[in-house]
Amino acid sequence: MAIEPGRREFGPGQGRITLLTARDGLAAQAGHDLTIEAARWSGQLAVSDAGSPAELQVRVDLGALVVREGSGGLKPLTDRDKREIAVTARKTLRADRYPEATFTATDFEPGANGGGTIVGTLTLAGRSGSQRLNVSETGPGLYRATTTVRQTDFGIKPYTAFLGSLKVADAVRVDVELDLSRPAQQEAVA
Repeated sequence: MAIEPGRREFGPGQGRITLLTARDGLAAQAGHDLTIEAARWSGQLAVSDAGSPAELQVRVDLGALVVREGSGGLKPLTDRDKREIAVTARKTLRADRYPEATFTATDFEPGANGGGTIVGTLTLAGRSGSQRLNVSETGPGLYRATTTVRQTDFGIKPYTAFLGSLKVADAVRVDVELDLSRPAQQEAVA
C-alpha cells in the first residue's frame, strides 16, 4: 500500500461506503437484497515518509444511511419503501443512542499489487471488536476495501418480518471505494 506521504482528510467527495445486505429465511423471496450508502462520513489517513500507512480513523454517521437500491423481492422498491427501510435500519442499529460507527486501524499489512490488509477496531452500537479489511489498488491512487460485519457480534439483532420468516442475514458486506490520487497535506508523519 505505497501512498504519497502526508496527512489526508477525506469523505464522500473522495469515495463511497456501501453496505450490502442479503435476505434470509423461509420468505426470503419476498424481501430485497439492499445496497445502502453512508451519505455522511469522514476519514483521516497519515502516511509515513516511506509511503506506508501509519494511522487511519473513519467515522460514519448512522443517521445518514440512504437505501440506493434493492434487488429481488416480489415487487420493485419505491422511494417511500427506501425511506422506510432507512428508518428501520437506523432503529435496528440504535442510531439514536449510538449515532456513529468508528473504525481505528491498529495494523497495516502490505500485500501484492499495492493492496494489503488493514486490521483495526470497529465500534458499532456501543460495542467494539476487531475488524479486518482487505484492500486492493484498482488504479493509480484508487483503492477498494472490503469486509464483512456480523451484526450479532455487536449486539445487533438483524431485522425480521412475517414472524421471523423473512430476515436480513447476519453478515453485512461493507465496500469502501477511495480516491487518494490527490496530493496529501505535506506534514511529516513519523
